[in-house]
Amino acid sequence: MNTAAPVSLVTGANRGIGRETARQLAALGHTVLLCARRQADAERAAADLALDGPGTWMPYRLDVTDAAGVTSLAHRVEAEFGRLDVLVNNAAINYDTDQRAVSADLDDVRRTLETNLFGAWRTAQAFLPLLRRSARARVVNVSSGSGSLEHMSGGTPAYGVSKAALNALTRKLADELAPERILVNAVCPGWIATDMGGPGGGPVEQGAAGVVWAATLPDSGPTGGFFRDGEPLAW
Repeated sequence: MNTAAPVSLVTGANRGIGRETARQLAALGHTVLLCARRQADAERAAADLALDGPGTWMPYRLDVTDAAGVTSLAHRVEAEFGRLDVLVNNAAINYDTDQRAVSADLDDVRRTLETNLFGAWRTAQAFLPLLRRSARARVVNVSSGSGSLEHMSGGTPAYGVSKAALNALTRKLADELAPERILVNAVCPGWIATDMGGPGGGPVEQGAAGVVWAATLPDSGPTGGFFRDGEPLAW
């Protein structure tokens, strides 16, 4: 393993946007910590990616709703790598197209927020000491156009509200970490044909490319922004 390579952690990386992000980062020479809620899923994804081409994928179990587990993995990454260069908060659940805000199951909304907002928040907090040891730290929160207040409409209430909240968290973290030159941005991959996005969307390679763009920004790059395909989106 190349100890000089950038170390990138991707949550929810066993499928979809997360897995393709892991593939593209590894193709750029990153050592990718490929995380999934189940260790077996992480190992299977890492093994499958290794069949596609060269790269370094290290499988880890990470359930972002498990505070003790997040802290434990942060300690393990510290012991094994001593730093973290890129954190991609990709893990998300519940594109709830069957619900409306006027009648939503609020327990379901709460569960969604626990992963999509608080999961990203606790992961960022836990790994911040390791990001601070990087010469070029980047945090990417994988968001959605569903979280844009300017374009928001009815439907998908749990998912949309969780992504709007994630966007707000992005702005808070970016402002607080700007003096330390840690760039924090939100990225909407667009409508992509994944298990969550469903059929009819664009190729997963395209969606992940925008995430990788934000993960590999130069020091002069933006922070506190919301982007799709490298272009700004309305909050």
